[in-house]
Amino acid sequence: MVVGAIPQQGQFVPDFSLPGGILTQGLFEHGEYRLCAERGRPLVLAFYPGDDTPVCTRQLCSYSSGLEVIAGCGADVWAISPQTLDSHEAFARKHQLAMPLLADTERSVARAFGITAPGIGLRRAVFLIAPDGTLFWKHIALLGATFQSVDTLIRQLSRLSAL
Repeated sequence: MVVGAIPQQGQFVPDFSLPGGILTQGLFEHGEYRLCAERGRPLVLAFYPGDDTPVCTRQLCSYSSGLEVIAGCGADVWAISPQTLDSHEAFARKHQLAMPLLADTERSVARAFGITAPGIGLRRAVFLIAPDGTLFWKHIALLGATFQSVDTLIRQLSRLSAL
C-alpha cells in the first residue's frame, strides 16, 4: 500500500499503533491498539471526523448497540478520529459507547489510508480488514453526512466469512 493512497481490495494493510480507550464497567481503560494484534480475525475500522457531533454520534451509537451482532460474526470494531483520549472518554461516557475509541491526533493513520480532508480533518470511512491483514471492503463518504449501517457491516462480514 502506498502511504497516502486509499488501499484497494486485496491489498495488505500495513500495521499501525494508536493510543485508545474503551469504556468497561464505568472505567475508561487506556491502551495501545496495534493492528497486527488483530490478525486472525476480521476488524472493522470506522474513521469518523469528530467526537460528539451529530452524525458521528448517531454512527457510533449505532455501531455500539450492534456490537453483539458484529462480534457474532467474529469481528471487532475500532473507531478512529483525531480527538484526544480525554475527548474520547467524555464522548464514550456521555453515550455509553462500548467499542475502543482510538486517538489519531497527528492524523498519521488517516493519511496512510488516504482519507485526510481539509477543514474536517478526515473523511468518514469504514474499512473491513480480513483476518489475513488484507483489505476486504471499504466505503469512503464523499460528504460524510451519512454512514454505513450495522446491517451493511454484517452483510460484508457475512460475505467475508463465506470465502
